[in-house]
Amino acid sequence: MPRNLFSHVTHWVFDLDNTLYPPEARLFDQIELRMTNYVMEALGIDRPRADHLRKKYWREYGTTLAGLMQEHGADPAPYLTEVHEISLETLSPDRDLRQRIDALPGRKIVYTNGTAPYAERVIAARGLDGAFDAIYGVEEAAFHPKPDRRAFEHVFSTDGLDPCKAAMFEDDPRNLAVPHALGMRTVHVAPTAEEAVHVHHHTDDLAGFLARLVD
Repeated sequence: MPRNLFSHVTHWVFDLDNTLYPPEARLFDQIELRMTNYVMEALGIDRPRADHLRKKYWREYGTTLAGLMQEHGADPAPYLTEVHEISLETLSPDRDLRQRIDALPGRKIVYTNGTAPYAERVIAARGLDGAFDAIYGVEEAAFHPKPDRRAFEHVFSTDGLDPCKAAMFEDDPRNLAVPHALGMRTVHVAPTAEEAVHVHHHTDDLAGFLARLVD
C-alpha cells in the first residue's frame, strides 16, 4: 500500500468500539444486552419486541438511542449511562498499537457513538491513555449519531478538522460514507472486507496497517 496516499494527512480520526480493540473482546455483547433491557423497561414491552426495536432503530437511525429519541422522545442521559456500565475485563493494553499511534504525525482524536467517559475507560484499559488529543462522544455531536452527516460536521467543526487533510478508521462501513464524501481517506477496520466506493482501504490489523504508514 503506497505510503504516499496518507502523506497529506495531518488529522487522524479513530472510532472506538471494535476499532481500537479487537471484536473478540465482545464488549458490544454486553452493551446490546443492556440496550435491550433499557428498551424493555422504558417502553414496557417484552424482550423479543425490545430486541427487535433495538436492531430496527440501529438500522434506520444509526443507533438505538437515535430511534428512541425520534420515536419515543427518550432522554439520552440515563440511557447512555445505563448501557455503558459494562465490564472491561476482556481488554488488555496493546503496546504495539500505542507505539504506532504515537508515531503518527499530526493531531489524533477518537470519535465514537458511545459516550466520552466510556471511551476514556476503554482507552485506558487498552493502554492508550494520553495517546489522543481529544475524545468525542455522541454527546459532543448534539446526540446525532454516525452515520448522520450532521454528527460528523458538528464534531469536525468543533475540533477544527480539515477533512481534506484527514483519515478515518472505522469498523462500520456505513460510517465511512460521509467522511469519504467530505474528502477524507477512509480505512475499514474489520475481520472481513466490504467493497464500497467510500472504503479506500481495509485492514484486520490496525497496528500493522499504521506501521506501514510510518516505518
